Amino acid sequence: MTEITPKTKIDDLLKAYPELENYLMRLNPKYKKLKNPILRRTVAKIATLTQVAKIGGYDTLELVNLLRKEVGQPPLEAAGSEESEEVLEAPLWLQNEPKEIVDAGKLLDEEKNPLAEVSGILKSLQSGEIVLIKSDFLPSPLIDTFKEQGHEVYAQETENGEFLTYIRKR
Repeated sequence: MTEITPKTKIDDLLKAYPELENYLMRLNPKYKKLKNPILRRTVAKIATLTQVAKIGGYDTLELVNLLRKEVGQPPLEAAGSEESEEVLEAPLWLQNEPKEIVDAGKLLDEEKNPLAEVSGILKSLQSGEIVLIKSDFLPSPLIDTFKEQGHEVYAQETENGEFLTYIRKR
C-alpha cells in the first residue's frame, strides 16, 4: 500500500490507486486535464500533491486527507504551520514585453507538452528575455521546474481566473 503524502507524485498516486482519477475529476474540473495523455506522461511524473492542490485551489493537507479517506488511510495531522504562500510584488523585469506567449490550454488540446515547448523557447532566448504562459490553472509543476533551473518566475491570477506565468531566462 502506497502512503499518500504531500510529496506523493500524481503519477505514482494514480498507478497505486487508479480509482482516484475519477474522484479527483469530481473534486475539481481543473483535474480533468489528467485525462490528457501528454500531461500524464510528462507533468504527472513530476507534480506532487502539494502542486496539484495549488492547481485546484485546495489547502495541501485538505486534498491529501480527502484522498487518504477515499482509500481508507487515516488523516494526516498538520505538522506545525502550513507553508505560507508568499505574496510577491511584481518584479521590475515585468516591465519588459514577453518575447513569446504560450497558451498552455491550446498546447494540451493539441496533445503537446507545455514543459517541453516552453523549455525549447527558453533555449532560443537571450538571458533576461521573458516567456509568458497563459493557462486556466496555476502551472505549479512548471513553475517549480523553471525555478529549479535558475530562471526567475512570477505568476498572477487575473480577474477572469486566467493565470499568467512569466519566466525570465537566467
